[in-house]
Amino acid sequence: MNPTSAFPVGTILGYPRIGPNRELKRAVESFWAGRIDAEALERTASELRAATRARLAGLGLDPRNAAIPESFSFYDQVLDAALTVGAVPERFSSLVGADGRVDLAGAFTIARGAGDLAPLEMTKWFDSNYHYLVPEIGESTPFALSDDRVVEQFREGLAEGYVTRPVIVGPVTFLLLSKAAEGASAGFAPIDRLEALLPVYAELLQRLAAAGAPWVQLDEPALVSETFDVPRSTVLAALERSTAVLSAVSDRPAIFVAAPYGALGDALPVLAASGVEAVGVDLVRGGLPESSAGLASKTVVAGVIDGHNVWRGDLAAAADLLARAAERFPQLAVSTSTSLLHVPHDVSVETRLDPRLRSWLAFADQKVDQIAVLARGLTRGRASIAAELTAASAALDDRLAAPGVVDAAIRARTAALAPADFTRGDYQERAAAQEQALGLPFLPTTTIGSFPQTGDIRRARAQRVAGTLDEEAYVATMRAEIGRVVALQEDLGIDVVVHGEPERNDMVQYFAEHLDGFAVTEHGWVQSYGSRCTRPSILWGDVSRPAPITVEWSSYTQSLTTKPVKGMLTGPVTILAWSFVRDDQPLAETANQVALALRDEIADLERAGIRIIQVDEPALRELLPLRRADQGRYLDWSVGSFRLATAGVRAETQIHTHLCYSEFGVVIDAIRRLDADVTSIEAARSRMEVVSDIRASGFDHGIGPGVYDIHSPRVPSVAEVTALLEIALEGIPQRQVWVNPDCGLKTRGYEETVASLANIVEATRAVRARVGATG
Repeated sequence: MNPTSAFPVGTILGYPRIGPNRELKRAVESFWAGRIDAEALERTASELRAATRARLAGLGLDPRNAAIPESFSFYDQVLDAALTVGAVPERFSSLVGADGRVDLAGAFTIARGAGDLAPLEMTKWFDSNYHYLVPEIGESTPFALSDDRVVEQFREGLAEGYVTRPVIVGPVTFLLLSKAAEGASAGFAPIDRLEALLPVYAELLQRLAAAGAPWVQLDEPALVSETFDVPRSTVLAALERSTAVLSAVSDRPAIFVAAPYGALGDALPVLAASGVEAVGVDLVRGGLPESSAGLASKTVVAGVIDGHNVWRGDLAAAADLLARAAERFPQLAVSTSTSLLHVPHDVSVETRLDPRLRSWLAFADQKVDQIAVLARGLTRGRASIAAELTAASAALDDRLAAPGVVDAAIRARTAALAPADFTRGDYQERAAAQEQALGLPFLPTTTIGSFPQTGDIRRARAQRVAGTLDEEAYVATMRAEIGRVVALQEDLGIDVVVHGEPERNDMVQYFAEHLDGFAVTEHGWVQSYGSRCTRPSILWGDVSRPAPITVEWSSYTQSLTTKPVKGMLTGPVTILAWSFVRDDQPLAETANQVALALRDEIADLERAGIRIIQVDEPALRELLPLRRADQGRYLDWSVGSFRLATAGVRAETQIHTHLCYSEFGVVIDAIRRLDADVTSIEAARSRMEVVSDIRASGFDHGIGPGVYDIHSPRVPSVAEVTALLEIALEGIPQRQVWVNPDCGLKTRGYEETVASLANIVEATRAVRARVGATG
């Protein structure tokens, strides 16, 4: 270690890696499609990394002293960590080269699956909409330094004149985010393998030092979370052991442990007593630590700029917080609270946004600029940044006073809510009424809502926005696609029909475009998983519904079939979770405003004769606070907002909801409290692991554990679907079970979709026949 390498005064924890124009997404998908080779993909990635370093240096991060993080990934940082330490499941052993390395094609196969090779499970990264791939660790999983891309990328930057800071998922977080491999002994947890893993991290540190890296960033966000099925004492012991082993490594870079998304709590004293040189604390979510004991010899990296949202924020308050922190910590640096992975690149390119609204916002580049300003204030004094603080305060004052931020009529409506607005009648009575009204077979089949969006459909939407396709032609195009989707479902034998959502660009953005209080961006892309990117909407003011949104499309669909049609809505929690939400009032208040807008939409759907209405809440688990003490309050208001949206319907109207890619066991009681008549959930990739939670909880409403993993290009066979259904029926009463994919089919192609759905229907009919029920 080079003891003279001081930590940079200003830095960020990470930066968007998809490219300002989604260059990485396009290159990766071109590679998958065979249009470019691995060399071309590597070249695009190298160009993006070079552009990022230059951009960050231009925005004010010092290019010479590790201020710029090297946080690139082709797909996912947790997958990268697994490949780095050689944690490749046995079923992928043929992808491992003689040198122990998995090439790019192999890495994508592990991420996405191929043929009979099921991919790694995928779930949410802490309380964000980013999805990570879950490593599989067993008692005998071999660990070895098998991939040193992180070293190569540091050297790449060095050759360009940049001394960057390699970023790696830390060993404790890596193991806590992993799952026990199939066949592991009862009671085994991946964290039990810490001793075997640490030598690999030690070797990696030595290689980085040999390459000239002065600092390395170990991301340990698991330290702020209490959501793991591992005793907290075990987590703290693992932290103590890992920092002891890694800080004792000779010839290593200085170690910066970053712990975003909340307060370190009882992990802070462990880090303070350790041999690491710098500790990151999230002051946006966690607040200023009460104790500074043991931190005098370390650099405290204060996360005062919110990396999780897009508001310009109160720069003066951040400067005040840094001033208080400086009184406690003699070695202080300033950073973002989290990686900027969660926000778009640059707000200045959003020329279609209202200029007033744009002045309230800060995307990744603007947040880097804020860091540079605050770092200058730390080194040169507050007076040196007085103009920037004044400008930020003026923007904040303007935002709070702008028309539409507060609407008296909306506030009066939420203030008048009573307990009756949140409750429906007895479930068993509803179930009987729905059985009679709908006449559905045992094991009813349906899909989650969206069907593949073809190039023609996307072009039609784009042409409408551009004004080159008039409304009449646009509606005709959408209706033609709806007719195609309905005919396909009838041909396949699907029991409950959806319209396929061709008119929707995104399940949140579509509603944001039709609700007051929202704005949408042109270029505000954020990575969700792999090459999948979303454009979160901006919820800036009080929310209301000026006119019906989905009724015309659902009514038209119902006119094409005698089968029941599901009306499709996105729930209030998910609209909040997948938008950038105002930070000037409690989330619960905002959720109720959105819920009332949806309640109005549901009432109109019901009046139009739609007998099944699905209100998707895939993000329910996502926003669950990482500290247990905060979870009850969150679950109360999140469940309440869903019930507020759905409680006004008649008994015979069936309310569905959908949840995906979450640890459902953690929130199974909340799912029951939603009181939806039917809940569909992700279950295929984990091979029905959730069934045990459902059985143990006594869940008695309708449940559709997914039998088709739509995030993989694989087509599940009839035998595979049959096996999954049989697992479900072993743990769940037959009368409750529905059959459906894991999620919507928007990202899949028609050929694979039709084949998969045909196999689902065939498997369902076979299971019905086996158990003696008729369809």
